[in-house]
Amino acid sequence: MNNYFKIAAFTIVLSSCHSSDNELSNLQAKPKKDTLQEVIQQEKFEYVAEQFSDLRVLRYHVKDFDKIPLQTKTLLYYLYEAALSGRDIIYDQNYKYNLAIRKTLEAIVSNYNGNAEDEQYQKLLVYAKRVWFSNGIHHHYNMDKILPECSKDFFLEVANDLEPTELPLSVGETKTQFLNFIANQIFDPKIASKKVSLDSKTDLVKSSAVNFYEGVTQKEASDFYTAQVNKSSNQNPMYGLNSKLVKENGKLVEKIWKVGGMYSASIEKIVYWLEQAATVAENEAQKTALEKLVKFYKSGDLNDFDDYNIAWVNDTASSVDVVNGFIEVYQDPLGKKGSFESVVSVKDFEASKRIATIGKNAQWFEDNSPLLPQHKKKNVKGISAKVINAVVESGDSSPSTPIGINLPNNEWIREEKGSKSVNLGNIVEAYEEAAGANVTDEFYYNDEIKGRIKTYASLADKLHTDMHEVIGHASGVIEPGIGQPQETLKNYSSALEEGRADLVALYYLLDPKLVELGVMPNLECGKAAYDEYITKGLIVQLSRIKLGKEIEEAHMRNRKMVAAWAFEKGAKENVIEKKVENGKTYFVVNDYNKLRVLFGELLREIQRVKSQGDYKAGQALIENYGVKIDQDLHKEILERYSHLKIAPYAGFIQPKLIPIIEGGKIIDVKIEYPKDFTTQMLELGKKYGFLPVLN
Repeated sequence: MNNYFKIAAFTIVLSSCHSSDNELSNLQAKPKKDTLQEVIQQEKFEYVAEQFSDLRVLRYHVKDFDKIPLQTKTLLYYLYEAALSGRDIIYDQNYKYNLAIRKTLEAIVSNYNGNAEDEQYQKLLVYAKRVWFSNGIHHHYNMDKILPECSKDFFLEVANDLEPTELPLSVGETKTQFLNFIANQIFDPKIASKKVSLDSKTDLVKSSAVNFYEGVTQKEASDFYTAQVNKSSNQNPMYGLNSKLVKENGKLVEKIWKVGGMYSASIEKIVYWLEQAATVAENEAQKTALEKLVKFYKSGDLNDFDDYNIAWVNDTASSVDVVNGFIEVYQDPLGKKGSFESVVSVKDFEASKRIATIGKNAQWFEDNSPLLPQHKKKNVKGISAKVINAVVESGDSSPSTPIGINLPNNEWIREEKGSKSVNLGNIVEAYEEAAGANVTDEFYYNDEIKGRIKTYASLADKLHTDMHEVIGHASGVIEPGIGQPQETLKNYSSALEEGRADLVALYYLLDPKLVELGVMPNLECGKAAYDEYITKGLIVQLSRIKLGKEIEEAHMRNRKMVAAWAFEKGAKENVIEKKVENGKTYFVVNDYNKLRVLFGELLREIQRVKSQGDYKAGQALIENYGVKIDQDLHKEILERYSHLKIAPYAGFIQPKLIPIIEGGKIIDVKIEYPKDFTTQMLELGKKYGFLPVLN
């Protein structure tokens, strides 16, 4: 999604969702009871659940859920089930053996009868939680393999206590064979060492552990998809989005993710719940979109997916929205394969006024942007924007979640049909409630800047996200005959696109137009946005990277590229000044207006790179400004950040929707807010573990 900031079961395959058995008939009626939603006024909502390793686990609240009409609640429940039914898919996509590893860890944690306080067990439990958080054995952000701190001997000892029936063994495989294989997968640092490699000096496919290609080289994969593009048409689908590319008998073959194809057991469940959702849709537009999504899941035809996306863009009146499918391509080193994700949400009507105002003025922003005239949209189409409250997130959106979404990703649909942008309001609220002032006090230079950040950063961040999604990703046009950015800009496409959208937001955050529109109180708010962006891009985000490593994640590359380019280009006029006092480094903006001009110049260049498919220029921007780290500065930042005792990454426990059933019908849907991450992960693994461990 152009996300702003940026997951097996037993080998038994469950019966088809299209059989005569009704899933609803298997639901158990639950007694009505008060939930946290109903007593929120008496009890302060707890946003922070726990912290381990480099991760914080938070909770988010769905405002006024109890006041939502029954039909809408029922719709949300069906979409909730559809979202979670695809959970296994992201694990298998992230690595071929993730499901086998996850099921083994779930079996150990569920059946462990030893001393729960044992140091080795606690280390193994932390490892399991890290795997759940990252939807596999690789870190969700830096892509490195996660290695347990417990010993291999301890792992084998507790795993051997399990019965063979408690493990996902293949036919004819002994427990010893299975556990030795799994132990090697987990503990050997040389096996699948990197989930996504973006090192341009290597074969990106062979050096990446993601399960999108097998027996295929980077050149073979690139040539395979390039040959599919119809260069005489500007309406190509995103080829390769929903398949695994393998070599069979010397020929390249796509294993399509669809009903009857790869991942069928999960997709059948998704389809069942989407079909149920269509029966209680809010309106015809929403019903049509859901039916077209079902059609795509059944056919696997990417033209059907484009039809669905067009129908989804046209549904602007519904209060409930859903993203469900193979969406973002960040996990593919070639930027083609879509990771499964789902976000189910309900509109926050009051909070949507700000973002809607920006959307209504999209043409003004496009007309007044610093882009080259030929790269501006003459007629901005179909931009809709709103603030939503997430109800459940799954797949690549959970536990780590975006805070803003702009879809669809297919460039021709965006240009000709429009796009939808959202700000996940309750997710942003949870982050804000869980945050403290420590980072501001540590990394910003003086009291004036700190005061501006504390006063305006919350609104500035929301505005940045709004404009990044609404007028950022939706801006600009590609020159005729150039094709999709994923084809032309390849492994640099994602970072460049995120940088482009960031720059649109940054350019306008210091424009009086926002004050005139009533969405920003004054330009001090814009200055706070600039202070934050430079400091985070050059300093704070380094806390997420291991010493000695370079920057690899697309969003982090984009922020570093923008900030470092502006710092270098503004050096002669001291636009941004590097200050070192008492052994601490700061970057201070001295001239906000000149920095805005620099942001505009870089925006113009990145749009040119995208519009003309200039791979070499895009590569130079990312490699020269977005990748490398000053090791002395990095060491300093890691030390300073460690004193704050704040984990640099955060994600969420999901709310739980519970249908109240009488006489075979849903008469209400209640919401609960679980507090224990481990318990939720075990429950989700058991209930939604539809896929075999090898697909």
